[in-house]
Amino acid sequence: MYYLCRVIKMNNTRFATAVHIMTLLAGSPQDWLTSEWMAGSININPVMVRKELSVLREAGLVISRQGKEGGSRLSRTAEAITISEIYAAVKNAEVLGKKNSNPNPACPVGKDINEHLNTLFSETDQLVIQFLGDKSLKEFCSQFS
Repeated sequence: MYYLCRVIKMNNTRFATAVHIMTLLAGSPQDWLTSEWMAGSININPVMVRKELSVLREAGLVISRQGKEGGSRLSRTAEAITISEIYAAVKNAEVLGKKNSNPNPACPVGKDINEHLNTLFSETDQLVIQFLGDKSLKEFCSQFS
């Protein structure tokens, strides 16, 4: 389990940012939170928050509205959203990194390495999703006061 968590950290900060956003939204389920306010908590540019909100909205995890009373909030309750859904929404790379782009096709290893790596990467990704799938956003949020 410790190793699995370390592997997830290698991916990038998008997952951490998305979970931070979702945790903020879960903490104020009836409010429309602005990207500027969330950016202050995460300590990043509001444009980055809006980018992640767009991805989370496409995944059906948040809803947003524009205008003076605009902002974003969860599309469902925090107990109905799993951490694996957040991960799947923002995942943009394999957990283990990239494959070799041009292995030598004349090499006995090189000719088949990417096929075998695809299997390994897929199996690892499924383990991550399975591990995160058992945890709801509400459970994660319960760690904060």
